[in-house]
Amino acid sequence: MKATKPSASGTPKLVVTDKSGHTKATAPAAALAPVQFHISKILVPVDFSEHSQKALRYALAFASQFDAGVTLVHIVEQMVYPGDWMYPPLAVSDFATEKREQMIERLRALDAGSGVKTHHMVRLGRAWQEVIEIAREQQSDLIILATHGYTGLKHVLLGSVAEKIVRHAPCPVLSVRPEERDFL
Repeated sequence: MKATKPSASGTPKLVVTDKSGHTKATAPAAALAPVQFHISKILVPVDFSEHSQKALRYALAFASQFDAGVTLVHIVEQMVYPGDWMYPPLAVSDFATEKREQMIERLRALDAGSGVKTHHMVRLGRAWQEVIEIAREQQSDLIILATHGYTGLKHVLLGSVAEKIVRHAPCPVLSVRPEERDFL
């Protein structure tokens, strides 16, 4: 294998030859160069569980390495119980400002002292849909989320927010499982 001078198109090529010097293959040199990641916006859904805090640790490490910003988001889902059919679902305006501020303070406490540029959001809605919408709005480069690892009946009954986010995300998703080997 040898490198050649730039061709008529101006791009250098690598040439693979056999023992007698006959060309067997060529490739643009740029195609063989390592790809560099450019991550500037990381989105982390947080439900305040131990699992989501593990995902946050990964996000802060990535953000530190790539000099990226991190958005922590907590979604408050509307819960309507069968016995409450006479009461309307919680409206956005009913979600008190002080409750929203309490949640934002809890989010701030999670990354305090990390040295990473962070932004905190609290929204009302279906978790997976809101995460997808925020990722689109902010043009996130990466979503780092935790999975709870439910299987069987629990997975069927509770569904998988993480699975829906992976299926519909507008960017790559790093899924952090609770009982996996860490690389941090």
